[in-house]
Amino acid sequence: MIDADKIAREVVDVGTPGLTKVVDEFGDGVLRPDGSLDREGLGRTVFADADKLARLNAIVHPRVGERIAAIMADVESKHPDSIVVYDVPLLVENGLQDRYEVVVVVAAQPETQLTRLVEQRGMSEADARARIAAQAPLEAKIAVADIVISNDGDLEALDAQVKQVWRDLTERAGRTMAP
Repeated sequence: MIDADKIAREVVDVGTPGLTKVVDEFGDGVLRPDGSLDREGLGRTVFADADKLARLNAIVHPRVGERIAAIMADVESKHPDSIVVYDVPLLVENGLQDRYEVVVVVAAQPETQLTRLVEQRGMSEADARARIAAQAPLEAKIAVADIVISNDGDLEALDAQVKQVWRDLTERAGRTMAP
């Protein structure tokens, strides 16, 4: 699996050119005392301002794309018959849906998203609402989906849906693989 969010964190890790560019663009105030990126603080800034978000994306997204391309080149050379799952949170926002054979959207209603961001991530309601508002609307995500998994219920229901989707996708690819 290729996790774009994880890679986005890696490209702005301590000592990377990506972090240097973020600091150059937004100032030392985006750093924690240990020199790492204060993601929550930066998030409060950029999700409230579309121009700042675009500036951050211009730094991070090309680096993520380069890293994903390198990973895929390695996978294709070592395991050419692999099924690769991309976890791309900003797929619709960045118009990337046409790059993939099958698009699976894990969808939660905005009210569910808000509750989870506040309760599970400890965000303020205002920060959570700004983050949700910066995303493509749920309807736009569903519109590009080949498969939609509902994530408004409990983990057991989600797990059952994911297992069924995996069975369907591996069958479609002519394989039998455990989830």
